[in-house]
Amino acid sequence: MESLLALSIGVLVATSVYLMLAPNVLRFIFGLVLISNAANLTIFLAGRLTPGAPPLIAEGAAAPAKLVANALPQALVLTAIVIGFGLFAFALVLMFRAYTTLGTLYSDEMRVAEPRENDSI
Repeated sequence: MESLLALSIGVLVATSVYLMLAPNVLRFIFGLVLISNAANLTIFLAGRLTPGAPPLIAEGAAAPAKLVANALPQALVLTAIVIGFGLFAFALVLMFRAYTTLGTLYSDEMRVAEPRENDSI
């Protein structure tokens, strides 16, 4: 199971790099979301996939009685999902604002601060 998840992480990273290298800003944002999901899966996989009980300690005990699931990777992934959603929403609004201002989604054509090649000084 872990090798299947590692393979899917590799596919997600490869796809996200391909999308992020495109000159279209919308494809870049989708690549950013995919690489965020790949990082979440990597954190989740680093916590090991072991079947176990919830990490609860009985009253009066010093440690759990049996094998328990690791709660730290789950908490980190949950936090990363929330941060990733906020980043996606911000990037989408920023991309929409850039499109309404500049009229294009291609990063090569977004030259507000740069002089045009045919302009003379």
